[in-house]
Amino acid sequence: MEYPRAAAARRRIAQVRRCYSSAPDDGELTTEITPREAATSESWSTDDASELYMIDRWGGGYFGVNKGGDLTVAPLQEKGASIPLIAVLHDAQAQGLQTPLLVRFQDLLRHRVEMLNASFNRAIAENRFNGFYRGVFPIKVNQLREVVEEILDAGRPFNYGIEVGSKPEIFAGLAVHTDPDSLIVCNGYKDANYIRMAMLGRKLGKKVIVIAEKLSEVRAIVRIAGEMNVDPLIGMRVRLLSKGSGKWATSGGEHAKFGLSTAEILEAIEILHEAKMESAFKLLHFHIGSQIPDILTIKRAVREAARYYAKLNKMGHPLEYLDVGGGLAIDYDGSRSTFHSSMNYSVEEYANDIVYNIMDVCDEEKVPHPNIVSESGRAIVAHHSVLVVEAFGSIEKTPLDPIAVRSADHKLTRDLIDIDKQLTPANLGETWHDLIQIKEQAQNMFELGLLDLDVKARVETLFWQIAERIQLMGARSDDIELPEDLANLNIELADQHICNFSVFQSLLDHWALGQLFPIVPIHRLNEEPASESTLVDITCDSDGKVSKFIDLNDVRETLPLHEIRNSTPYYLGIFLTGAYQDIMGDIHNLFGRVNEVHVFLDEDEESGFYIEEEIPGNTIGEVLAMTQYDVNDLAKKMKAQFDAAIKQDRLKPTEGMRLLADYERGLRDQTYLTF
Repeated sequence: MEYPRAAAARRRIAQVRRCYSSAPDDGELTTEITPREAATSESWSTDDASELYMIDRWGGGYFGVNKGGDLTVAPLQEKGASIPLIAVLHDAQAQGLQTPLLVRFQDLLRHRVEMLNASFNRAIAENRFNGFYRGVFPIKVNQLREVVEEILDAGRPFNYGIEVGSKPEIFAGLAVHTDPDSLIVCNGYKDANYIRMAMLGRKLGKKVIVIAEKLSEVRAIVRIAGEMNVDPLIGMRVRLLSKGSGKWATSGGEHAKFGLSTAEILEAIEILHEAKMESAFKLLHFHIGSQIPDILTIKRAVREAARYYAKLNKMGHPLEYLDVGGGLAIDYDGSRSTFHSSMNYSVEEYANDIVYNIMDVCDEEKVPHPNIVSESGRAIVAHHSVLVVEAFGSIEKTPLDPIAVRSADHKLTRDLIDIDKQLTPANLGETWHDLIQIKEQAQNMFELGLLDLDVKARVETLFWQIAERIQLMGARSDDIELPEDLANLNIELADQHICNFSVFQSLLDHWALGQLFPIVPIHRLNEEPASESTLVDITCDSDGKVSKFIDLNDVRETLPLHEIRNSTPYYLGIFLTGAYQDIMGDIHNLFGRVNEVHVFLDEDEESGFYIEEEIPGNTIGEVLAMTQYDVNDLAKKMKAQFDAAIKQDRLKPTEGMRLLADYERGLRDQTYLTF
């Protein structure tokens, strides 16, 4: 069962008109099959668009559609202005930045930080919990300096800290962390230099807690802290039996990559005892995975970890913190379910359940309540950035213009005309099988040299036009049950919108993990979409595509989109991309980072916003340098070739120097296409 209005919209998408007429001049029968109309239904509204793309379901109150059909962003939800995303794009274009364009709404980033902290503080107050909340942002989710600094600034009233997971991250984290009352939690495998940097932070008065992932790290922390004459703060990650679910389930459980078993925790405590550092053990940590869709999984893990905390406390280890790790999900598909791209709980429920279950176990065990630490990253940054791409062309199975077929045509063509005449709702399956037979027959004849190209072209065109009529006839009536071998016909008939971006650079999780992201036109939402389509990027790889889309109950194979008009750019927004995609991109085909703008609300501005910073994407020369090509050396080698061409009279000197200048100028151009 699908969303009712969305289903109705889909049935209207591929409208077909078929008409027959006789040519009076030669008496030959002429058939015109027009596969679809691009007309907008008079009953279509922006509410239909919002429902079709499920904007209200995944948007979290941040995204909507205005009366003009433009997608809007409200970074502060109902407490602030709502601005059209197309207006931000036009402002960026006026400043020389073209698509693909990454738009960051810094006010939205701050709003997410404040909402998470407020949710935990409210849960603590309502449950009369005796500890406090100290969240940390895991900078692996988005290490960009302006993002991290904005989060820390927004979190200052809450003493909101950071989590680091590598040597480079701790070097960055120590420098940007300035609040002595907030935490720096150090995860990941560590060498001596990593641990020294953590101890350096302790020397500076920072609350740097080093999480032991294995026993050898406990020994190294003890040794280096003694050498540097510093009191360390140590945490231990416990391997819970509880596991997450979805694509990141293997992050938890007894076979997880990180953490200590129960026996290893007891051995680690003995190591601290021998070094007279028992008091350094301050935090118990666990992590069962990212993007946990089911709140019951979180509840089970929290209760198991709280039991560890309580038993350790009773053994004489008065821990101060219980770190529940990450896992707070994002509802990418709006289904509010336990599907891997969704979540069946809210941030408020997440905070309340963590607080209550820790309190319940501690009260049962009669031990003090700990201070709670969480490492939510995806939930903080996912909403704040939108990737805007331009669809500049389309690949269509069936043409929009009618194809005339005369009775004097090849027998295969006439057979197709007969099939088309006899098509009824009752013989859809039979008609489809006849079509397949003729298509295969045409291919076999072509391979044997018995079919000319023009006949093959007409057969293929008619095949897809009639196939589209079959698909539409089945979709228009709820009483018709399509045969099983026609179930995927709508996918085979789908158009492909060609978009100026790289999936490998900007949506790596979609390619690698099948992660779903909401994709919506950012304008023309007051027009009914005329085609079902998939997206293809400009890389030369067949995997450079998006062919899985969000849906209420399942995964969609196609996306309703508008026709591309030759004179008007068509822009799509890819939403909820703020987590991981900025950092994990791959420079496949040497497509580099995209242009970027940072947007702030400002009621004094006529548009209601201003662009605070523009960050140009990588140039061709920059990405070449990443792969060991020196741009000066490239220019020198090209000049030698031009000089040789001039000496051989293949080029005039003036023309040669002009072309060389074009080459050198091109090295400063952006890696994406320019229209």
